[in-house]
Amino acid sequence: MNRIDETFNRLKHENESALVGFVTAGDPHPDASLAILDAMCRAGVDVLELGVPFSDPTADGPVIQRSSARALAGGATLKWAFDATRRLRERYGVPIVLFSYYNPILRYGRESFYRDAAAAGADGVLVVDLPPEESAEFTDRRAGNDLHLIRLIAPTTPPERMRRIAAAGSGFLYLVSKTGVTGSDGLNTADIARQAADLRAVTPLPICVGFGISTAEDVAAVAAVAEGVVIGSAFERTIEENIDRPDLVERMAAQVRDYKAATRRLTRDT
Repeated sequence: MNRIDETFNRLKHENESALVGFVTAGDPHPDASLAILDAMCRAGVDVLELGVPFSDPTADGPVIQRSSARALAGGATLKWAFDATRRLRERYGVPIVLFSYYNPILRYGRESFYRDAAAAGADGVLVVDLPPEESAEFTDRRAGNDLHLIRLIAPTTPPERMRRIAAAGSGFLYLVSKTGVTGSDGLNTADIARQAADLRAVTPLPICVGFGISTAEDVAAVAAVAEGVVIGSAFERTIEENIDRPDLVERMAAQVRDYKAATRRLTRDT
């Protein structure tokens, strides 16, 4: 069984939501990035989303855009993300999802991407700008390995399209909490609860909610209505604001622990 499936099955029995933590591979520079990734795994992140740095993002807000710029300036690439995945896999069983735009994958080679991602120990891939209608040229190359294909659902997605997207995905579904970009302020938990319920009506896959989640209180509120909580900009903001501090790695670990504790606070009905 894929480690993503194992993790969500375990958390369901433990009455917890998953903490899905996103950071950009190679940020703020490769050596520091490896230390941060290691600390996040040790601190209890349930799923690690390892962002492949890219120069032309679509939905990423300014915090994550700057993280990609720093990583690219430091020489981080898709190959570096594979190497980091391999090194983490030697030490941890945490599921790792490679989070990328399509251009780096297309340039690397689609068959080569699947082969090397699986060999490195990745468990899933999320391609931000590749909707199901356009993805056959990529997904048709997947034969022969166990990588889950994580799909995005927007808050404006109608039920029938939700059904089609969910049928084309596996592992879990990433429900975007709002229109806008990552890191934008404001979180309407009533809207999120309604969107999650609508999506749950058409799929058995776990639902993970992202965008606009930055505090432990936000995590607790979203954990009450979803199987997972995705945090990216808040982690990257910590990196950006503490790049030169010697305690950066421990600050990241403490942030993971605080968020993870919040996933255990509420008894969920689903």
